[in-house]
Amino acid sequence: MAKLILNLIHRPEMVPEYSQKVTGHGKQEDLGDQKLLNESLDIFITQQRIAHECGLKTTIQMTYSSLFNDEAVEIAKHDHEKYGDEIALTLLGLPCEEFRKKYKTKEFCIWMFSKEDKHNIVDDVFEKFYEKFGFYPESTGSYYMDAELINYIKEKYPSVKCAVATCFEEGPKAYHTCNNSWYTLMDGGPWAPWIPSKQNTHAPAANKQEDSGIVAIPHLSRDLLACYDGNGSNFGTHPQNVLRGMIYDTKTWEFPYFYNLVDQYRYQEKFNNGYCYNMVFVGPGWMNKMGRWEQPYELLEKAYKDGCNYYGELKKQGQLVDMTMAEFADHYRSIKTYEEPECALWRDILYGSNKQLFWYLDPYMRACINMDQGGALVDLRPYVSKLDYEMGVGSKHIQDVSYPYLIQEKYRAGYFTHYAGEGTIRSGKICHNGEEVDLCLCRTHAHFNNDNGNRTLTLDPVEIEFSDLTIKLVSIISFKQGSSEIEVTRKIVETSDENAQITIKEYMVATYGTTEYPEDMGSIVLHNDEQTMNYEYKCREIIKEGSKQISSDVTPIDTKVVMTCENDDCVGIVREGYAFSPMFTLEYDVTVNMKEDVKTWLKLEKLN
Repeated sequence: MAKLILNLIHRPEMVPEYSQKVTGHGKQEDLGDQKLLNESLDIFITQQRIAHECGLKTTIQMTYSSLFNDEAVEIAKHDHEKYGDEIALTLLGLPCEEFRKKYKTKEFCIWMFSKEDKHNIVDDVFEKFYEKFGFYPESTGSYYMDAELINYIKEKYPSVKCAVATCFEEGPKAYHTCNNSWYTLMDGGPWAPWIPSKQNTHAPAANKQEDSGIVAIPHLSRDLLACYDGNGSNFGTHPQNVLRGMIYDTKTWEFPYFYNLVDQYRYQEKFNNGYCYNMVFVGPGWMNKMGRWEQPYELLEKAYKDGCNYYGELKKQGQLVDMTMAEFADHYRSIKTYEEPECALWRDILYGSNKQLFWYLDPYMRACINMDQGGALVDLRPYVSKLDYEMGVGSKHIQDVSYPYLIQEKYRAGYFTHYAGEGTIRSGKICHNGEEVDLCLCRTHAHFNNDNGNRTLTLDPVEIEFSDLTIKLVSIISFKQGSSEIEVTRKIVETSDENAQITIKEYMVATYGTTEYPEDMGSIVLHNDEQTMNYEYKCREIIKEGSKQISSDVTPIDTKVVMTCENDDCVGIVREGYAFSPMFTLEYDVTVNMKEDVKTWLKLEKLN
């Protein structure tokens, strides 16, 4: 097994939001409270000590507030010299007396400020860092950094080569589980390191011209199944996340789930040419002496020790290499090409089910295949459009900077829907003598293969039983590197009647958006070869035998969705929805027998 690469990141956040609220409970707000500052620094020192005792080096991301604390600065210098820790700079941890007096705001999210304020704050923080250390940092980060901010930092401070740039699936699900108060909506991004494009942070660069000049890493390594189905903040490689999710033995204070999560990331090297990665990003607020998430300090400290010790043991066994962020950025560029995808074949390690998801990410799309629904495509983000989403006050995206979806089963229903209407999904229906079975109802598992740049899933056969016929069908789903295409092949491998014919309906139900709520579909245009239909919510459709191409222009997100079919006798259908079901459908119907396959392609293009 390849060595797991670890980024372990600490930040001396002198006024952490969690500690400040607990320590200052019942008191008038005082960001300069010495008790709070002392405790925060003590926790940072404890975290550094634990990491070093486990033989791990860290990246110390200095916060703005910590730059005014001489002791924090000296600790960073000492640990850099003694342990090889990187001294970096984060744009988290802005709140402090100095910041409040200068900017006269309670805002603390760099990505939500106006462009002018962002630039002023960046200059302020970076110059303060230079004043304290005599050099500019090579790494920075925040919960989210839009492309405009990254481009500004790279141009003004070219030493920066790595940044924490987004959270995986930190959107409506996290918002709802924070009592509708966590206004950081940034779904649709990568779960693993990537090179962000100059146009959009979430969308990886396709070439040197699009390269923003940095390597981005996600804020925490998440459970790619549990955090997709639920709140990602409970399922990550931050030990206190696991405590927040109550995923531990309350009697023994052991949490094997954390180790299983790390091990599953190690397993992903099988699908990524021998490369696997983990990230831990820890501020002091999580280890407050007053406790956190209804857990005592002793448990918080033990969880962090146990987590670091697991990484440390892997390092001793030669199965892990710890890198600073800057070191990792150089390593990543040495082993990756722009168009090489990131893949993850992920299984349930929490709930005891047999559920399995496959995630695929490249400069043209992010896609998720659900084997629990017969290999249906359940999440699709069209990175090919490289949407220019500047964020913050004064822009069109003040809170919501999620990358829009075409398909998203959690927000727009998927297969299992209400009594009326349809949900977004890409699947197939198998029909015979008036009976119909959707492959979404056929649970299966996938086997991965990387063949000449094509990442291919071959699904276990599923048995489909009609009143007078039983068949076994295999689905093969292939992602062709550098093409923005998904190829789907259906093969009948067994049948109870060699002469029977079945009709396979390959369909995609799609829409666009970033939340659960519908968007205006009025500008969408549907095409079936040369025939065109403007979306008017009238349930109309265009049906054509021998159709060469069916497509939809999704104008609001600058995306064209195209389906084609290899079979000559296919019937192409495009269909608009209605107000209660504001979707559009692209479908190919093909009638085949035992000796024939059905092969279709889904391709994404930038509209303009």
